[in-house]
Amino acid sequence: MTIYHKFPKVNAGKCIGCGACVSVCPQNVFEMKDAKSKVVKPENCVECNACVENCPSSAIKLVK
Repeated sequence: MTIYHKFPKVNAGKCIGCGACVSVCPQNVFEMKDAKSKVVKPENCVECNACVENCPSSAIKLVK
């Protein structure tokens, strides 16, 4: 059986640069770069879904 880990992906077109994901992520997966959120440490993601739930523009999804 293969277990797939999900990683956050930011849709730059939807990202409004509010930084909510950076603030709520307990694993420091995100950083703000050029006024947009960027995934900088995807391997740290524990799939808690805090970024997805707190993004006001629905710009973040967890993907395989």
